[in-house]
Amino acid sequence: MLKLRVRSVTYQAEGVLSYELVDPAGEQLPSFEAGAHIDVRIPGGFSRRYSLCDAPGNVDHYRIAVLNVAGGRGGSKAMHEAVQAGSLIEVSEPHNFFPLDERGSHSILLAGGIGVTPLLAMMERLHNQKRSYEFHYCTRTPTHTAFAERLAPHVEQGIVHIHHDGGDPRNGLDVTALLRERQEGSHVYFCGPSGFMSAVRSAVAHWPKDSVHFEYFTSEVPADRVNGVENGVTEVVLNRSQRSIAVAPSQTILEALRAAGVEAETSCESGVCGTCKTKYLQGKPEHNDYLLSDEEHETQVLICCARVETGPLVLDL
Repeated sequence: MLKLRVRSVTYQAEGVLSYELVDPAGEQLPSFEAGAHIDVRIPGGFSRRYSLCDAPGNVDHYRIAVLNVAGGRGGSKAMHEAVQAGSLIEVSEPHNFFPLDERGSHSILLAGGIGVTPLLAMMERLHNQKRSYEFHYCTRTPTHTAFAERLAPHVEQGIVHIHHDGGDPRNGLDVTALLRERQEGSHVYFCGPSGFMSAVRSAVAHWPKDSVHFEYFTSEVPADRVNGVENGVTEVVLNRSQRSIAVAPSQTILEALRAAGVEAETSCESGVCGTCKTKYLQGKPEHNDYLLSDEEHETQVLICCARVETGPLVLDL
């Protein structure tokens, strides 16, 4: 882990603050690529993943942005309330589960709300490399539009397009129309809340899989991926110790394990990296990942985002 100092905290939009992190001794930080993130240890015992949103070549500092999520699990609130300029915080070195494929002839960047953060770094990389791209950023209102000043020159050039829907997605960007026709060699990248992600995924269903790239910015399981857990509390059984752990319908397997004091190796907590892949021996998990194949789902589960559909679910742990 790296111990970094918060050099500045900047208001970016309603509910959004950005944090500039530097080495206390002024040393250069580990390099990163567009789309990368760091894991941040937050006061209160939280650990959250935040995308690096400045140009990849800037290693004198890292910049992350945090939306204060009303009704969230407490991590964003702790960042907003407890982390100030001058604070020291621990972060991981950068990891990238959402890389930019620079072989594409044209890139379409699509952001919803705070999902703009990894795409900002991609924009900077594509701009600096003089690559062909367009960027569509969907927000509720101008006051909810983070990094508006930074984006303004690109908006004037007609490369970045900001869409305000006033809280009704029907008034925003028509992703179906935008993505209906695919130019040969084009790649699409998108990040945002679950409803936005669901709409874009549907709009690119006919695109080649290797041209579609996405990242969910929370461990929330999107509504279109949840199959409906059986009613009532069920259980997970750890086969090696025969320990039984209660799992509520609203809990992921990982949340239940953590609540019981069981440590498990994880990273993305969004079902995209495979770090928490676990073999199961009995029962039926509700798979909510974006990584495993149907065949792998028969024996493996990503516990960070999966729930228990039919229990007891026996894990090879």
